[in-house]
Amino acid sequence: MSGESVTLSLCGDVMLGRGVDQILPHPGRPELREGHTRHAGDYVRLAEARSGPVPAPAGFLWPWGDALQTLDAFCPDVRVVNLETSVTSSEAFAPGKGIHYRMAPANVPCLAAARPDVCVLANNHVMDFGVPGLEETLDVLAGAGLRTAGAGRDLEQARSPAVVPLAGGGRRRRVLTFAMGTPSSGVPGSWAATEDRPGVDLVAVLSDSSAAEVSRRVRRLRRPGDVVVVSVHWGSNWGYEVPHEQTRFAHALIDGGGVDVVHGHSSHHPRPVEVYRGKLVLYGCGDFIDDYEGISGFEQYRDDLRLLYLATVEAETGRLARLRAAPFRASRLRLHHAPAADVEWLRAVLGDISRDFGVRVTADEDAVLTLEAAHR
Repeated sequence: MSGESVTLSLCGDVMLGRGVDQILPHPGRPELREGHTRHAGDYVRLAEARSGPVPAPAGFLWPWGDALQTLDAFCPDVRVVNLETSVTSSEAFAPGKGIHYRMAPANVPCLAAARPDVCVLANNHVMDFGVPGLEETLDVLAGAGLRTAGAGRDLEQARSPAVVPLAGGGRRRRVLTFAMGTPSSGVPGSWAATEDRPGVDLVAVLSDSSAAEVSRRVRRLRRPGDVVVVSVHWGSNWGYEVPHEQTRFAHALIDGGGVDVVHGHSSHHPRPVEVYRGKLVLYGCGDFIDDYEGISGFEQYRDDLRLLYLATVEAETGRLARLRAAPFRASRLRLHHAPAADVEWLRAVLGDISRDFGVRVTADEDAVLTLEAAHR
């Protein structure tokens, strides 16, 4: 923590399963049950056909690539990722799903390499291998010393925030991350945690009443000086439009008191950014790590371009002090610093789609984007 501010790194989906898992030192079983392929290695071959050879085995650091250097350079106080895969050797394929993601437990050092402080689990893939897969995921992550939010062995655990204590400062400050999924992102209703059933914290309807319920939980646990993040898996994979119910829900969380950052994800590419009453709302962070390279369709969204958001908030008020975004390009199942032309493409698109939310986007000489309220 620097002075009286806290810097958070926030990214979208980190999917280390399927093809990514196959190039890591301890690949799990490659079996898939997809309509067009039954072998996870096919996703590696697609990536190689587009971008060139991928080492196999690659080291645990490979998928993160240049992002690790960037994280170390910015030195965020708290690192939050949406872990969109189960970490399991289970063979209990969830019925009724066309896509199943799993990373072998022995490959968890790949996740740990980025030193995440919070792994959000409230998404539509954490239970791809049912309750056994979720329970093993929780065990493996806990064994690696990684905090989780948004899923648990019962509703109380699924709704409990990940609590990260902060060093320094005049008082004992914390960052609390609450996480939840929604049906609009593909989370099945049967995955909802209950008092006696493992699962995710599922918000069935984005409404004023559901936002008020979340706000009550936040106010009950928040202490003076805490920074609170609400991480939400919502919406479709493609498109820039933000549904009204998402905007209303995000605003209600902030209006309800206690929520400082709304961290939205699910979309495969970045969606608009808003600064509402001085607080940050990320409507869709986009994918960060995955094995989608080489899959055709939706090229206009440039889902090969990825953003790592770095949000500095005032510790006392939770108001956004500065927001930067470091751009990367995925190639050979690895993140590389984005070239200048891609940085400019991201700046222009993100600025265009965020304009109606009162945010402007600029790029500095280090090819890092700065996003700020236009009225400043």
